[in-house]
Amino acid sequence: MSAVFQGYEQDYGVLTADITNRIGKIPKLAGEEKKQMVMNVEKQLEEAKELLEQMDLEVREIPAQSRGMYSNRMRSYKQEMSKLEADFKRSRIAYSDEVRNELLGDDGNSSESQLIKLREERAHLLDNTERLDRSSRRLEAGYQIAVETEQIGQNILENLNQDREKIQRARERLRETDTNLGKSSRILTGMLRRIIQNRLLVFVLGIIILITIILAIYFSFRGH
Repeated sequence: MSAVFQGYEQDYGVLTADITNRIGKIPKLAGEEKKQMVMNVEKQLEEAKELLEQMDLEVREIPAQSRGMYSNRMRSYKQEMSKLEADFKRSRIAYSDEVRNELLGDDGNSSESQLIKLREERAHLLDNTERLDRSSRRLEAGYQIAVETEQIGQNILENLNQDREKIQRARERLRETDTNLGKSSRILTGMLRRIIQNRLLVFVLGIIILITIILAIYFSFRGH
């Protein structure tokens, strides 16, 4: 299991390194070239997220006693992913000196008010990006809690199902035992009845034999 996880880790490391490199290049680009780079990074970020999901699934399959180390690494990777996304958002609205001069004019005598306005707009966009990033992290944390809650619920349901099966098996054994006890009770009752009958028969035979002996003795003395 850990070998599979390590394979995903290696792929994730290579991918995030490439993403970081491309994010650093975005502010230096313009036009179609920048648009293409942004699309490539978006695609790579999706691939990185899918890798994280696969890694998360692998961690859940690892025995509980060994899961702690991998869970800590997953938290670090998720924090790294959040930082990459934040850097990517900032890079999309950031401009290099060359691009900024192109926007404001190459002669260097552009209006100061235009530069101030551009900076204000950039600050506003960065502020919005930070707020979106915080909201995204809260949503991710909420999703994680929901996933963990669902997992706990599934474990509880599995335990309840196991307990129900045990109770049903115990009930079946009790029914079988009760049936066997009923049969045994009837057999014992019949045997006891036969014993009583036999004893009564022996008692009656004993009385008859005793009376016969007494009569024989009586008639014997009377004949003399």
